[in-house]
Order: sequence, then structure tokens, then C-alpha cells
Amino acid sequence: MDLYDVMRTTHAARKLTGDPLPDEVLHRILDHARFAPSGGNRQGARVVVVREPATRERLAELSEPAVRRYVAQTKAGQSPWNPLEPPAPSPEEIAATKVPAAFTEPLRTAGAVLVFFVDLGVVAAMDQDLDRIGLIAGASVYPMVWNVLLAARNEGYGGTITTMAVAEEPAVRELLDVPERFALAAVVPLGRPVTQPTRLKRQEVAEFVTRETFTGDPL
Repeated sequence: MDLYDVMRTTHAARKLTGDPLPDEVLHRILDHARFAPSGGNRQGARVVVVREPATRERLAELSEPAVRRYVAQTKAGQSPWNPLEPPAPSPEEIAATKVPAAFTEPLRTAGAVLVFFVDLGVVAAMDQDLDRIGLIAGASVYPMVWNVLLAARNEGYGGTITTMAVAEEPAVRELLDVPERFALAAVVPLGRPVTQPTRLKRQEVAEFVTRETFTGDPL
């Protein structure tokens, strides 16, 4: 496929057919994705490929607490899990919120589930002393995650970046036998999408790009 076509049609595929994802295809996807940049080219990303149903079920279970808060805050009119305001729903309301299947079912139906970690011992987190949520360390792992999804699209597969399990990071590390110095970045189910949209809706460039200053003229 043309690169721009891949970029414009790689969607968050949550409905998967359950078809297998052969090792040779997955290896080819990762073989191309590994050329993503990372801080200092230290290549601190690690990927665990999970196929065992019991392990995938546990990953789904570990995602549920964060999903409950996400859904409860959304229903309350909040931007869920945003770091600028606490949840409006009470802990009891959050705990009573049902988990929609769309959030966890891909972990069960995917051809494979990829769990991405990054070695905190090799990232350069220049924002670590700022009084806000850290972002910069993600630059050493998320380009690779996105490369995986682009390569999967090129192969006729798809998936989505899920981060709900990150809220239960210690339990995920224990489940997958991961050293403490590694941070959980994403859980990505990969498989054959049920449908493949040809047009995705996104903001126009002029809506989020300005000249010279944040309040400058649109590009």
C-alpha cells in the first residue's frame, strides 16, 4: 500500500474476526516496526507477545477497573482520566459501573496481544521535574507502537492502542514476569478487522496548527 493510504486508513480496530495471526506475519510487522526512533537510539522498548487465553483473560480483567472509571466519568460529562480534575463520580459509583465489552473483548478475540514496555533506565525524561504528568519518556516507545499498527494495516491486519491495564501496572508486571524498571506503555490486540473503513474523520490541519505562536494564524 501507498504510505499515505496506510496513514489515512489505519483505524482503531476493536472488532476482530478471530482469525489467526501467523508468527511469520507478526515477525514481519515487528521487523519493520523496530526502525521507529527512540531517545538516543537506546531502543529501550520491549514487547511481550501473548497468545495464551488465560493470560489474555487476566489482562482483560486487569483493564476493567480503569474502564469503569473511564465510563463513569464519560457519563458524568467529564474527560475521563484527565489529570486536571478529580472524578466527579464517587468510588462507589465507579465500582458499580458496567464494563462495555468493546473495551476488553479485543484482548480475547485478537490473533495475538502485544504488551509494550519501556526501560526507564534508558529514557531521557526531560520533564521529570515539571509539576505535571510526565510525557517525554513515551517518545521512546510510542513511535514503535504506532509503527506496529501501520505495518499491521499494510499486512491486512489491525488493532488498537489500549492503556487501561496501565492503571494496574504492578499486577501486569507480575503476570508477565517483568522487572520493576520497565514501565507498561500499552496493550495492543492485533488481528483481522471485521471491517476496514476507507475514510477516517479527523480535524482539518487549520484547526490545530498555527503559525509562530499558539494563538497565531492557522497554517
